[in-house]
Amino acid sequence: MEQILINLVAGALGGAGSGKALPQFDMGSIGNIIAGLVGGGVLGQVVTAVWPSVAASLQSGNFDIGSIITNVISGGAGGAILQVIVGMIKNSMAK
Repeated sequence: MEQILINLVAGALGGAGSGKALPQFDMGSIGNIIAGLVGGGVLGQVVTAVWPSVAASLQSGNFDIGSIITNVISGGAGGAILQVIVGMIKNSMAK
């Protein structure tokens, strides 16, 4: 459960940050956060599935700082990536 929360929070922050860093893809604060939440949750789960040792560490309750860092990075990256993709789609549809 902690893993998902970390991914979602990091994704929301990644989406909000990328929206402000790349104004041409900014969808407003709420849009950036929602795209970030979804992207962080999805990519965070993919990374966990790819790296079974991280998942095993989290499930066994022996969660270490490396696992947390992995989740923060994957969640934040997922949030930022999806926010930019959705922003690009929104911009292309507006033309």
